[in-house]
Formats: sequence, structure tokens, C-alpha cells
Amino acid sequence: MTANFHTHSTFCDGANTPEEIILEAIRKGFHAIGFSGHGYTAFDLRYCMKDTEGYIAEVTRLKEKYRNDIQVYLGVEEDAFSPVDHSRFDYIISSSHYLRSGDTYYPIDSTPEYFERCIELFGGDVVRMAEEYYGFFSDYIRRVKPDIVGHFDLITKFDQLGKSRLLSNSGYNATAERYITWAAESGSIFEVNTGVVARGLRKRPYPNENLLYALKRVGARLILSSDSHDISTLDFAFEETRKYLKDIGFKSLMTMRDGHFVSEDI
Repeated sequence: MTANFHTHSTFCDGANTPEEIILEAIRKGFHAIGFSGHGYTAFDLRYCMKDTEGYIAEVTRLKEKYRNDIQVYLGVEEDAFSPVDHSRFDYIISSSHYLRSGDTYYPIDSTPEYFERCIELFGGDVVRMAEEYYGFFSDYIRRVKPDIVGHFDLITKFDQLGKSRLLSNSGYNATAERYITWAAESGSIFEVNTGVVARGLRKRPYPNENLLYALKRVGARLILSSDSHDISTLDFAFEETRKYLKDIGFKSLMTMRDGHFVSEDI
């Protein structure tokens, strides 16, 4: 059965209302749909939810309305720099969208040009930048132990658009593998996120293949998501990605049923 738990609606930067998303998920035969609006970030209001109370109320209403048709879950995508009250949600996706320098937060996934500014903060040293990014994020994961770790290597979002700065760099790859192995000791589930492929920015989902092999070596659990911002991508490339993961050696993926994370064979 199919489900997606990384889903954005009009409450943040998504194109569709929660009800439109639920109806499309039902049409596609999903057994569950989880909403993960961007948690409030006071330092950057462009993408986050401004009406968290309205979001909670609406998803809760729709849970009841469609309870005989699909399981609906109330989640949130929490940024590592702006924690939320976990007790109010069915599950937490923890992601890291920023690098911080002093009191300034630099989004790493905004535009290729803005990402270049992030690299400039470190004098062009991408390995040092990766140490800063993964060090903070991995420490956060180990302390907070979120249900799901979102797009662990988001820092590579634009790396396949032109000349590779990260994925072709052995120092970067060693750093990323070291930190994902360390972060996996949290026991959190790591998402395999096809959204970056849907946007035409990478050929393979997050995390990169070498990081998936690292997760396989330490027995980490995975969940498949599309980071959907539009109903057309609710299950983008899921079948191809399941085969890809099976070829790497994974035999199961996590999903949610009756309020609990459970393992299902690929």
C-alpha cells in the first residue's frame, strides 16, 4: 500500500488545500496521508506556517471527515533551528534548511545563487561548510530523536545543475557519510525523498546513494516520501525508488498504520 507523510499544503508553501490533497490520495488508493507543514520560523517567514492553530484544527477536522476512507495524520516539518511542541503532532519530521552566521540565517535550498553565498561564508571550502551543516544537524538529531529525519543531504540540492561542488568531492562525501552514520545512532527513521527529482534538480532522491549504503550498513530504517508541494507529486517516482532501494539491499520501508510506525516489505 502507498502513503506519503511529507506533504505541504496551502498552510505553508504548498499549492493545494489539505482537503484537495486527501481527495487525491484517496483517488490514488493511498492507505494513509500525512501532513507536514513547515513549522514556524520567526527568522524567515517565506515558507513556514503562520497559522499553526488553523492548520491543526483543519487537519483534525479532516481526519474525522475521511476516517472511513483513509488514515490522515497531523505532522509537522520542524526546522532544527526552530523547535516546535512535539506533543501537538502525530509525528515530527526534523530538517535543516539553514546555515547560521551570527544572527543571520542563510537558506541552503532557496536558489543556486543564494547557495553560492553560503559557500562564500566558508571561503569556498565546501568541506568546512559540510562540517558546519552536518555537525549541527546531526547533533540535533541525536538529542531530539525525531520520528523522521528529512532530506539529510539537502545541502546537495543544486549540486547536479552545473559543475558539482559536493558530490564529486571525496572530502565532502567522507564528511557526509561520517555524520549520517553518527546521526543514525538516534534510532530515527531516515526519509528517502523524491521531491528533488520531481523538481528536476537531481537524478536520484535524497540521501545520495553512498549515504544510503552507509545507512544500510548500520541497519537504519527508511521511509519513502515525495516532499509534495502539489497533488501531482504525491507519489512521484515511488515505484522506481522502491526498486532502487531494493537493489541497494533494503528489504523493507516504514509507514504509519493505526497511529504507529510499522515496517512493510518493499
